[in-house]
Amino acid sequence: MTNRNSTIIDQTDANLDPISGEVGAHPLGTGVGAAGAGTVATVIGGAVGGPVGAVVGAVIGSVVGGLAGKDVAEQVNPTFEETDWRETYTSGSYIDHDRTYEDYRPAYKTGYEGYERYGHSGRTYSEVETDLQRDYQTNQTGNLPWVQAKHAVKDAWDRASNTIQRSS
Repeated sequence: MTNRNSTIIDQTDANLDPISGEVGAHPLGTGVGAAGAGTVATVIGGAVGGPVGAVVGAVIGSVVGGLAGKDVAEQVNPTFEETDWRETYTSGSYIDHDRTYEDYRPAYKTGYEGYERYGHSGRTYSEVETDLQRDYQTNQTGNLPWVQAKHAVKDAWDRASNTIQRSS
């Protein structure tokens, strides 16, 4: 299957939406959004329209909140990122071919999770590189020093940035 950007998707682990078939269904994000908005809409609907208003408000609020939660959760799909980087990491010019994907995995994860954490503020990679270095060194599980890891971190940051900008 391909997604809307013509990228081949491994359906076995792509978090497919059960209704639309789109990649990146995130039940947790959808559920949190639905629960939060449903609760707020129940209170407002009950105050305005009594018990019937509360029920209608809960249903409408849950649907809207679920869609909003799904949108937020889909910004970067960690399942897709993990699978794709595992398959393509050797194409990076910075790769030391004596190392395995497992050596680079924490760096890629730091990059795409870092974009989720810092990129939406409008700051550039250069502006947050020190934060990303700290995050990498705090969570590092491999033996790849920052001097080598930073190229993979930037690669994953750039791809997350491009993916999100295209979907906006």
